Amino acid sequence: MVAMDRTTLKDAVFPDCPIRNILARISDKWSLLVLYTLDKAEKKVMRFKELQREIPDISQKMLAVTLRTLEEDGYIIRTAYPEVPPRVEYALTDRAHSLLFHVNALIGWALENGEAIMKDRKKKVGKA
Repeated sequence: MVAMDRTTLKDAVFPDCPIRNILARISDKWSLLVLYTLDKAEKKVMRFKELQREIPDISQKMLAVTLRTLEEDGYIIRTAYPEVPPRVEYALTDRAHSLLFHVNALIGWALENGEAIMKDRKKKVGKA
């Protein structure tokens, strides 16, 4: 199986599979967390440092890469203001809001089923 990185436009083995192409970009460690953080922001617009404060374990480089990827795929809008010092703000697009509707449903499902899943995992580990 060939893994997709952030710069790959299509999966080499399954180039027409929409789920692989989309999941490869949003299922990394940070993308959904960044989208979720922007969604939960009170003012619905955040600056880079605000995002970094809300997600303290993400490096500056990884946040920049993640924001760039999300912008390329149309999930966020980056607005740069010609000021000194420069001001850049990030906001969700309608596409991101439509995705987050499903992500929030998944979070709800995880909350409902998480405890039972953890119990099943412990059973499996005990048998190994």
